[in-house]
Amino acid sequence: MWLREQSGIPARGIEAARAVAGRGLVGDHADGGKRQITLIDVASWRAACVELGQELDPALRRANVLISGLDLGSCIGKTLRLGDVRVAVLGETTPCALMEATEPGLLRALAPACRGGVYCQILDDGEIAIGDVVEVHGQNSFDTATPE
Repeated sequence: MWLREQSGIPARGIEAARAVAGRGLVGDHADGGKRQITLIDVASWRAACVELGQELDPALRRANVLISGLDLGSCIGKTLRLGDVRVAVLGETTPCALMEATEPGLLRALAPACRGGVYCQILDDGEIAIGDVVEVHGQNSFDTATPE
């Protein structure tokens, strides 16, 4: 897990974070809007690293949460539960030029098959911590999500 305290600076590793519904993670620069929390999955990150021919720290992706055992692309339009917090998975996170500045070729390696992860709105206040179980629920009821 990571917080991005400001845009453009390295993400800081954390053990847990407080999620605020409709806002984001306390201490993260995302505040409101659609991209309140971003998720990447281990398999996609490893595929990008294989394409680059090197093992990289997933903190370079600047997502908030790294999960395993779930295809995030198939979760778009659904609700996930991370520990006690529900998030509405809204769409694919498009890797930005910062990825290329961090590691040449990373932007291209993250482009296919939702490798760059997904962005979500936070639906419940609560704590999210390393080791929390992630569960997939049905289709989102987007009328309960906070609009941009």
